[in-house]
Amino acid sequence: MNNKHEDYYIQTGLNISFYRKRQKMTQIELAEKANISRTHLSNIEAPNMHTALSLETLFDLADALEIPPYKLLEFKD
Repeated sequence: MNNKHEDYYIQTGLNISFYRKRQKMTQIELAEKANISRTHLSNIEAPNMHTALSLETLFDLADALEIPPYKLLEFKD
């Protein structure tokens, strides 16, 4: 994968993990609600994996977390 946006992938995964844990959901629960595999979710959340995800997956995760999608793309400076 191109490392050009590596930090964005990491922060997106960390945001997903933050909102999942805030809702006291396991990776399995969120993956099922978003209709993706737990392995894919684990890879997205892992800060050392830099796993790409589609907008459709991002929107599905946001829906499952009951938050607007932009929350997953808010990056701290």
